[in-house]
This record gives sequence, structure tokens and C-alpha cells, in this order.
Amino acid sequence: MSGCEFLSAEGATPGLVGEALGEQLEVTDGSVRESDRTYYDTFDSLLRDAGLSAAHEDGELALIERDTGEVRVKLRVAQPRDRVFAGELEPGPLRDELAGVIDVRALLPLARVHARQRTLSVLDSERKTVARMTLEEPSVVDGDGRLALLRPRLRLAAVRGYDRELCQVKAALTSDLGLEVADQPLVDEAARAAGRDPTGVQSKIAVALAFGERSDVAAARVLRALLDVIEANAEGTIADTDSEFLHDYRVSVRRTRSVQRELKHVFPPGELRTFRDEFRWLQQVTGDSRDLDVYVLEFAVMRALVPETMSPDLEPLLELLRGRRLAARREMVGVLRSERVALLLARWSAFLDRLEQLDPADRPDAGKPIGEVAAARIDKVYRRMVKMGSAIEDGSPAEDYHELRKRGKELRYLLELFGTPLYPAEVVKPMIKALKALQDVLGHHQDREVQVAMLRSLRDELASVRGGAAALMATGALVARLQEDELAARREFAERFEAFASDDQRELVKATFG
Repeated sequence: MSGCEFLSAEGATPGLVGEALGEQLEVTDGSVRESDRTYYDTFDSLLRDAGLSAAHEDGELALIERDTGEVRVKLRVAQPRDRVFAGELEPGPLRDELAGVIDVRALLPLARVHARQRTLSVLDSERKTVARMTLEEPSVVDGDGRLALLRPRLRLAAVRGYDRELCQVKAALTSDLGLEVADQPLVDEAARAAGRDPTGVQSKIAVALAFGERSDVAAARVLRALLDVIEANAEGTIADTDSEFLHDYRVSVRRTRSVQRELKHVFPPGELRTFRDEFRWLQQVTGDSRDLDVYVLEFAVMRALVPETMSPDLEPLLELLRGRRLAARREMVGVLRSERVALLLARWSAFLDRLEQLDPADRPDAGKPIGEVAAARIDKVYRRMVKMGSAIEDGSPAEDYHELRKRGKELRYLLELFGTPLYPAEVVKPMIKALKALQDVLGHHQDREVQVAMLRSLRDELASVRGGAAALMATGALVARLQEDELAARREFAERFEAFASDDQRELVKATFG
């Protein structure tokens, strides 16, 4: 059994707590100390979603259970200045556990808390410690060092083997002293007091839709949510806080383009054409930077594909990719800060606001129920994918796999944005699962093809750098392995496609969306 936190009234003194526990248990007063603690989480609150928080205090970074406040694992490390990457910590349990939750995302400061803490021990008749308590008077610290008081708390921590006594302490605190279990962990209260949302910004939107809702109204609400994600990720993308900001930015742009294409008859064609051109441009100008992000992030995986003796010879290739990444980022940042992008997003926002009031004469699907329009598109894209995939053979060109992958993205976005809120989960979720499995193998095939082409394009430049001759040989070995992977993906394709396009799946799609 674990402990918990209570909101502590001023009357929760050691003496009163001791009186409430009765004669069988005794409270002994301990030390009083001042502490400074900085809480961290990712931009999209991955730790919070996993039931964890991270805090730096007294020269240690700790991973903490949100419900109980118990430290799960910690590491002595200097106070981070602005962000923490799991991969930059020294090898060990904290690095491993963090990486398993946040992957390549950065931990960012949520709130700084200064607290006065008083420790108490609960002893039994044999003077053995059966529980520990901490009376805490916390304040959140702003950027100028000013304090804002938070609610006092009493944290109760369990001692293994004394569950009965812990229950007794909990009962005394609630029934006799009238303390309330904290309605939120201190990290959440502190974050809100610091002006931050502890739930973070999620890139996967979930807009509640009604089947009979006008299609233009539904489309505008979905597109508005996607625009919010684009704008929320812009600052982190420009600052290069971590690579996922750009990824989430691009995914939301791509989803926006998908809605523009698949629901095109809810929009006036002239204005839609202009917006489609501009969002296509925005997708293109961020593409090189994202590709190079992936190459650098996954270089260890690529390095592992060559013989161990050749692995060090790839270092010049990594440096070349890093240089190209920096150049691509500089160009991209200039674009994202441009008036063209600012004007595009502002005009798109205004357009979504007035979409419902536009003349419906050239928008034949605008007033139709979104459930009907989305179903027709899901059915059509699925049937097209089945036809395209059935025509792919062992010797089919790479373009056929790529085109099928693009259609798969269209279908997945339709299912995630419109299928999930409008149709039975027992139909949509297995369909998305089969589609994701197919997309994984198609994506692997596409990635390997693009990587081979990229590496070949670098040969001349690589040959001119120090260590270039050895790097070229190692790169040649890497290309050979990537080509083997590409062929393996082709062999795996048939199995994945069979599950996606099975007779049962086709009948289910027809019955639900046809």
C-alpha cells in the first residue's frame, strides 16, 4: 500500500496529528528544512500521461510517482539550464526509464517550487517507524524570483510491512483532523500557478462530432484544432527545442492538406485552391530539415548495419549530415518567421471562421451530414487502396509502393479525424491497426529507398573530406544493407496487405461506410 498527499489546514501541527493517532501510535518531530525544486515534463506531458513527474532538487534529478510522491529512481546531476534529454544523462536506471517514456523529447521546466518542509515519523509501541509524514508549505517561484503561496500539504509515505498502521494514520487524518486528500499533485498545482497547462499540448486531436452535423462546420472545427497544433509547435520548431516539434508541426500541416483534399466539396474551389497551394509549399519547405533530423537521430541504427570494424569510418558521414541539417534548419527558420507564413495562417484562421456563411452554391457537400460525407470518402479511399495494392507485384516499381503509402495516410487521417468520433470503435480501431501495420512496412520501404538515394548523392562531397576514402567504403556497405532491408520490406508487404484487404475487412468496410 502506498502513501498519499493531503491538503493540510493550519491546525495540522505535530501535536494535533499525534493526538488524532491515539495511544497506539506516536508522532515524533523531525528536522525543518528549506528546499528548491524544479519540475519537468515534455511539451506534450508524456511523463504525466505515464503517471510520473520529474524534479530536480538538492543536486539530484528524480523520477517520481505522481500519485504517491515516492521517488522511483534518481541521479546526481547539475541543475539543467533549460532542457533535459534522456540520451544526454549518464547510463543507468534513470536514463533507461526516462528514455522508455519520453524517447527523443526534451524535458522542459514546468515550475520552480520553494518549500519549507517539516518531517515527522510515526512510531508504534515498539518505537518502530511505521509511516513517515512531511508537512510542506510550498510557493511557486516566478522568473523574477517572486513567491506565490500554494496550498500547504501533508505528505504521507508508507513503510513496507505496515499497511495496517498506514490505514490507521490515513483514517485519523481524514476523520479526526478533517484533512482532504489532495485533488491534484503539487506539480500540477505549481504548473497552473506558473501559468502553464500541466496537461501539455497534444498533437493528436480528438474533436467530438455528431453524425448529422453540417460537413463544413465539422471540417472547420477539425481544421481549427489542427491549426492550434501548428501554431503551438511553431516556437519549439524554430528554437529547435527537440525534433518532435517539427514532426508534430508537419503532421498537422499534412492532416490539414488531407482534409482539404478529401472534403474538398465543402469549400469554395477558388479559395481552396489557393490554400492548398500554400500548405503544400509549407510542407515542402520543412521537408529537408525533418529528413535530416531523422538521419541524425537514427544514425546509431544505421551505424549498426555495417560491420563493427567499419562503424568508426562512418563518422565523417555523420558530420556531413549534421552540417546539412544546420543549413536546412537555418533556411527553414527563415521561412517560418516570414510574413508569408504568418499571413497564410492568419488568412486560414479567418477563412475557417467564416466558412459556414459562404455561398453554398459551389460547395455541394457543405450542408450534408458529416457522417455521410466522411463515410463516402473512407469507403472510396479504402477501395482505391485495395485496387492499387492488389496490382503490386514483386517487380513493381518503388513508385507504386510510395503511391499506396500516400493513399494510406489519407485513409488513416480520415479514420482518426472523422471515423473515430462517428463510427463504432469495434470497426474503426481494428481497421486503423491493420492500416498502421501496412503503413509501417510501406514506410520502411520508402525510408530505405530515400536513404539509399541520399547516401549516393553525398559520395562526391564525402570523398573530399578527411577520412573520406574509408567513409566511402563504409557507406557502400551501408547502402548494400539498406537495399537488403528494402527488399525485405517488399517480401513482408504481401502479408500485411492481405490482412488489410481481406474479404472480411472489405465486407466490414462496405457495411459500415459503403
